Amino acid sequence: MTRDELREKANDLPTAPGVYLMMDKSGRVIYVGKAKKLKNRVSQYFQDSAGHSVKTRAMVSQVDRFDTIFVSSEFEALVLENSLIKQHQPRYNILLKDDKGYPFVRLSNEEYPRFSLASRIADDGARYFGPFGARSETRAAVDAVCAALRLPTCSRRFPRDIGKARPCLNHHMGRCDAFCRGTPDHTEYLARIEQAVLILEGRYKQLARSLREEMERAAEDLQFERAAALRDSVRAVETLGKRQKVIAGICADTDVWGIYRGAARCAYAVLHVEDGQLTYREAEIFDAPIDESEEQMLSALLARYYFDRAVVPREILLPCTIEDAQELAESFSERSGRRVQLRVPSRGERAGLCEMAQRNAREEVERVTTQSERTDRTLRRLGEMLALPDTPRRMEAYDISNTGASDIVASMTVFCDAKPLKRDYRRFRIKSLGGHADDYASMREVIARRVQRYLDGDEKFSTLPDIFLIDGGAVHARTAREAALALGVDVPFFGMVKDDRHRTRALTTPEGEEISIAADTAVFALIGRIQEETHRFAVAYHHELHGKSATRSQLDGIEGIGETRRKKLLSHFKTVRAIREASEEQLCAVVPKNAAHAVYTHFHGTSE
Repeated sequence: MTRDELREKANDLPTAPGVYLMMDKSGRVIYVGKAKKLKNRVSQYFQDSAGHSVKTRAMVSQVDRFDTIFVSSEFEALVLENSLIKQHQPRYNILLKDDKGYPFVRLSNEEYPRFSLASRIADDGARYFGPFGARSETRAAVDAVCAALRLPTCSRRFPRDIGKARPCLNHHMGRCDAFCRGTPDHTEYLARIEQAVLILEGRYKQLARSLREEMERAAEDLQFERAAALRDSVRAVETLGKRQKVIAGICADTDVWGIYRGAARCAYAVLHVEDGQLTYREAEIFDAPIDESEEQMLSALLARYYFDRAVVPREILLPCTIEDAQELAESFSERSGRRVQLRVPSRGERAGLCEMAQRNAREEVERVTTQSERTDRTLRRLGEMLALPDTPRRMEAYDISNTGASDIVASMTVFCDAKPLKRDYRRFRIKSLGGHADDYASMREVIARRVQRYLDGDEKFSTLPDIFLIDGGAVHARTAREAALALGVDVPFFGMVKDDRHRTRALTTPEGEEISIAADTAVFALIGRIQEETHRFAVAYHHELHGKSATRSQLDGIEGIGETRRKKLLSHFKTVRAIREASEEQLCAVVPKNAAHAVYTHFHGTSE
């Protein structure tokens, strides 16, 4: 349909509550919304787009047609909207990662009962506890209960597998009493299951007291091994009760919401409070249009979060007022069979909890995205400074290291998204210079070899960088660029200009135009880190070769001194200097007399 046809259809809608579905040309639902007055709301999409948000303009540009469903109340519209969003997963609605509700702990109805997690209560004869908090925390709590009471958590089933195999690793780690052996017996197994039930019902203090009394009786009866085992159980249960608050009650009385929008992502945090105690926190990162307010995001999140949950808390504390709070409260109350309140506290303890939830949401965003956002911003800023068409994601840096004319080497380091990619580091030994040092000629050779390896299809050099960074000034950068251009490769080159403290203070173009980076601390730090890493890598390689050369030049070539005898001399005297200062008699103690004489003569000319 054309824009005019869509506008005409929208203007013909009645002013009644309902739900609308926007669809693209393929018939896929891309947005679901609700409205008190469908005509007013839907027609706004097809009016002048100047006042529309970025998200709305993007969505409307893809709309080919829309459908509507009329209902009798705003409450029905809210429920239907949520159901349709769950069904169609439209890309322009806020969607949560999953729809898992509060988990229950299930105790199976069999001869040897086992604990497991369940999403809802079933009429299957099993015992259910909960619901509790997040699934990961609940599973960890159940594992901790079983470990404290040394109950099996392996895949073996009893009595089927009793006596069929040796105890598993859990027994050797002290986490299980190996009921698979047949001892302890079935009666003891059921007794410990009932002890676990007491913990799950929050009565760990009662259990600890009972175990302590049993321990004292065992000690009085001189059953010291049993008393020691009971003592360990008491300690484990008491520690467990203090640490695992998530298993201490039936369901959350209050949920406290926080929501935060970062530069690139958003997050919500829910603090679950039970009997005045914070039991656990749940948080999730999600994407939302940049122009969508916290109130709009929170309204959508609440509906997605609670509509399919088995349990809704009696009280939900919000950081801000939302438009459809009354309809949401009515829906939650109907589903849970009790009154549910949505409140925005302004002071007191509840307001403090809301601030805590907000802080949790903010920290979740910063934990996940701050570093990547900072990196993106730094690279974008660097690209702007260098007038590059695209953000430089991959950068290669080069440095030359030598001692006079000997052992001239070069290093190549690679940084991707501001992080060193060490697997792509390369080292070069300069081959073209005839016994004299020349940094410009060395750099020309290195860049030519690197580019030629790329042109030859060498997998180790298969990716060209977005920019080349050359340690040195404009002449170094110009020399390197000329080497690449001679082979038909045109990539931006910049020199890293250092100050008197050997820190990169600016970048320079091959034409000599200096670009200061000191004003942006993040860019300054990044370029400095690249320069230091490249210099370190070059110097390390140079020292490695120079050390080998020093040894090779002074000992190799001596008549009668091969690899084996050279190693013996170095092993005994430790250094070449010590070998040079040794007497011929001392050398004879390590190598044969003729070889010792040759070494002494090599360093001193004649023997004494």
